[in-house]
Order: sequence, then C-alpha cells, then structure tokens
Amino acid sequence: MKHLLIILSILLLSSPLFGQETGVLYQYETSTGIKWKTFGNEKVQPKYEGEIKNGDMWFILHGLGVITFPYDGKSIVGEWKEGKEWNTKHTKKDGTFIGKFENGEWIEGETLYGWGKYPEIVWKGFGDKETHSKYEGDVENGKPNGVGILISPMGGKYVGSWKNGVRNGKGTTTYSSGTKYEGGWKDGGMWNGTLYDTNGKILHKIVNGEIQSP
Repeated sequence: MKHLLIILSILLLSSPLFGQETGVLYQYETSTGIKWKTFGNEKVQPKYEGEIKNGDMWFILHGLGVITFPYDGKSIVGEWKEGKEWNTKHTKKDGTFIGKFENGEWIEGETLYGWGKYPEIVWKGFGDKETHSKYEGDVENGKPNGVGILISPMGGKYVGSWKNGVRNGKGTTTYSSGTKYEGGWKDGGMWNGTLYDTNGKILHKIVNGEIQSP
C-alpha cells in the first residue's frame, strides 16, 4: 500500500496540471484582451504550438514555442514568460527579418556591430557597444540596408537611410558634442543638408558634398 501511494504521488506531481505542458492553442481577441484556447481554426486564427501553463481561466504561453499567422504567413519563434514575449524573433513568410524581443523589450530590425572605421568598417552580429558602433534596423546581406539607427561608443547617433552598409539618403546625425547634421547622405558622406551648433544655429550648408558658408 505504501508503495502504491508513492507511485500515485509521483504521477500526480508529474501531471501537467501541476506544471508546464505542451499544446496547440488558438488566439481569440476578447473585450479583456487576447486569450488562447485549445480550439479554433488555423486558417483564420493565429496558432501557437509549444510550451504552456494553466492560468485561472485561460492557458498562458510560457516557455518555448511558435506562433504562425493565417493571412500573411508571418511567424514568431522563441521564448515566452507568463504570456509575454521574452526572447522571440519575428519573420515574414519569405524569411525576411521584422524584429525581435530581447528580455521582454521590442527591438525593430536586426542588430549589428561595426568593427573598424569607415570606409573599412566590417559589420558583425556580435560586439560590445562600449567599443563598437551598434546598429539596429533593416539589414540585407549582412549589412545595414533600408532604415536604421546607429549609436557610437562616444554617444553620437544617426537615424536615417542606409544602402549597402553606409549612410545613403535622408538622415540626421547628432554628435556627442551636441552639434547636429540634417539632410542628405551619399555613399557615407554628407551631401545636401545643414549643420547646426548646440543652440540650433546654422554653422554650415552642405551642397553636393561641399561645405558652404551659412
């Protein structure tokens, strides 16, 4: 009898009712927010497959899993904590990177670090923001391409367009000194824009890459 009680205790403690389990859930939008249930239709509802836990009234995404969406083919892969995305990656149907959650915080686009100095800079997926410039945004072929933000170790910041790893198009650079450049960029250099001092006064105009008097 004693052995039977021990076996029953082990079975009960290992039951999903007492901890984490895996399952397939479907998303419902309710008046109190998004809820997940065990029934639904993947053709019209987002579907989650992965680790879950029981809440008071609803299932909670908790652990590793995947969400697929029925219309645009978008997917989310990664880790959830207590129903919230924690470390996840969002991609389009064709594999294009959209953004990610890191430790519960949303980051738009991919993250790259610049090794070396322009024009010999090399972009890598790892680095230290204390010593390398950190880029967050659109990436193509391992380089900034599209729209993104670059923050230098010295505190400078660029927000704007990129092409093949260099600033190209419209963008704004705020330097650690407080001066600012707004306008166009071409192949990594200032092209047509304005340079301001810390008080917003015009220092110089840049026309076709040449410095002009204000």
